[in-house]
Parts: sequence; C-alpha cells; structure tokens
Amino acid sequence: MPESLAPFCSVPVEGLVSVVIPSFNRAYCVAETIDSVLAQTYSQVEVLLVDDGSTDGTRELIASRFGHDSRVRYLPQPNQGVSAARNTGFRHARGEFVALLDSDDLWFPEKLAAQVALFRAHPEIGMVWSDMEAIDMQGRVLSPRYLRQMYSAWSYFRADELFATSARLGELEPKATGLLADAPVHTGTVYSQMIMGSLVHTSTVVLRRERQLAVGGFNGRYRNLGEDYDFHLRTCQAGPVGFIDFPLIQYRRGNPDRLTRPEHHFDAATNFLKVIEPHIRDNRAAILLPDEMLNEVMAEAHFWIADVAWDLGDMSVARTQLAAGLVHRPYAPKYRAKYLLARLPAFACRTVVGLLHTLKRRRRQLAAG
Repeated sequence: MPESLAPFCSVPVEGLVSVVIPSFNRAYCVAETIDSVLAQTYSQVEVLLVDDGSTDGTRELIASRFGHDSRVRYLPQPNQGVSAARNTGFRHARGEFVALLDSDDLWFPEKLAAQVALFRAHPEIGMVWSDMEAIDMQGRVLSPRYLRQMYSAWSYFRADELFATSARLGELEPKATGLLADAPVHTGTVYSQMIMGSLVHTSTVVLRRERQLAVGGFNGRYRNLGEDYDFHLRTCQAGPVGFIDFPLIQYRRGNPDRLTRPEHHFDAATNFLKVIEPHIRDNRAAILLPDEMLNEVMAEAHFWIADVAWDLGDMSVARTQLAAGLVHRPYAPKYRAKYLLARLPAFACRTVVGLLHTLKRRRRQLAAG
C-alpha cells in the first residue's frame, strides 16, 4: 500500500512551490534541471534534491553549484528507488504546492506561473499537469507536442470530452503572452478515463499539498516502474484536476540510464496490470466507462505482458497471459494465433516462429524490389 506521509512542516508556506527532484547518478545533467527551476518567472520555489544513493559526485556537485543558495536543499538517502525518494521529498516539502520533476528533464520559465494561476482560478482542483516537448541529449527538439505520442490513452478521448470546463490561459493569467496566453486549460474529474492508461507525465505535475496528503505517497511496491501511473490515478480518483494543453517542460529522450529501456519492459507491463486490476474490480460503480472499454484495457494489459514474455522466450507466461487476454477480447486473430503457437512444444514453437519471421523478411525484400 502507498505510504501515509506526515510532513515535517505542518503549516505550509502560502504560495511556495516545493519541487521534488529524485536523482540517482545524474551528476551529468541534474544541475541543468535545477537551473530550470530557479529560472522560473514564478519566484516562490524551493528545490528538494533527493539523492538516492548516488556514487558519481552528485553531493559535491550540489555543494559547489548550489551550496550558497537557500532555495536548494540536498537530501541524501541510501538507494531505495524513485518512489521512496519522492516520498522523502514529500516529507520535507514546506510549500502550499508540491511539484514533481525528474532529474533529467527541464522546465520552461513560465511553467509554474501558469499552473499556479490555474490553481488560484479553480480552488477545487488538486493537480495540474501539461503537455511537453521531447528533446534528445543534445537539446534538439524531437517532438514539439509529445504527451499524446507517449501516452496512448489519449487516443480514446479528446480534451474537450475529458473535462467539465475549458478556457484560455490568458483569461486566468494576465502575464501570459503569445501562444501561451492562447493555450487551452481544462478542469474536471478524469478518474474514469485514467483507467484506460495514464494521461499524465510526472515532470509536468504540480499538486496542492492537501491533495498530496490525501493521496499519500508513491507506492513502493512498484519501486521504479508503474509508480507514477498508480500515483496519478489515485490523485485523479481523489477529486477534480486541471490540464494545460501546452508544452511547459522539455522531456529528455535517449539517456542510457532511463527506466524506459527495453530491459524494463516486462516490469512495466506487469505493473500496469497490477495498477488497473484492483481499481476495476473494487471500484466498478465509480468508473463511468462502458464494459466494452474496460474489457479493451484489460485485454491490452494481458496482451502487453504476453508480447514481452514472447519476445523473451518465456512461452509459459505468454500462454497464460494470452489466455487471460482472450477472455476479455475473444475475437483477436493475432493473439488467438499466438496462443495456439504458445501451446506447441518449445522446439516446434521456435521452428514455426522462425519460419514466419523468414517469410516476413522475404516479403519485405520483395516489396522493396
């Protein structure tokens, strides 16, 4: 279960945004991340850099670059994973708001001003997130609007279908100019829609302190994968939220130490199922989606695990997950065929799969001329 976190500061500082940055061996980029927070046009910030057992000189870097800046607090701990690191940051947060930022991502200067303006205009909302721009390690833009590319659950909904109210940011924040002033902002309750998959990227998130305390901490059960979806789903379950449909951060892609690397795909797939299954089982009356959509997401969860297990050569797991997925979506020809193959003896299965791959390669070669 997620931790219930008692903060060290019982009375939050009005207007202050506590920015929680977990970091493990990110000395090569974390200073730039912190700089992007300190450069915000919204000046009431504190940075909580939670060093999760780094061995690469992170301590020395923070001391030399930020040791004389009272806005930056260095919080070292033994390596326990990103969930525990964020929870440490929650305990030390002093602000009315708590923001989440991964140690390799960057914020645009107007980010916090825009989000705090939305909070002030809508006292009922407990979280605000935004779109993001994807960049490579050299800072080159890979995608100017990446949220919907990264999170496939957006394909089920339009923003104007998701939320109860909509406006333009310039109506709420007079200092917003240009394209940002015209950015759509939305508020409402999206717990049901979040069951289909995450709509939220962690480094874009700001929370009211009250909402974070009501939700609790990140669930250590997931350690480094799936913990963000679980947390954001519970945050949306707890009440209304807000979304700024404009990129307010730069999300780095391509770092060699990202948790989204292929070797982590199996844990990512299994943790997705672990997150949604109890919600659908225990909270069906609160989920305002038709059974067809819930069957769709359950099938996709099982088929995702099956696909990864198949690629890893674990036919026992693949077979079990394919069978479970077909219960929810029995008319899925691709997965019915894979299930029949997975039931063959291991040698026969490998032989058939090898032949199919050979045929695919030959078709591609013929198509290419």
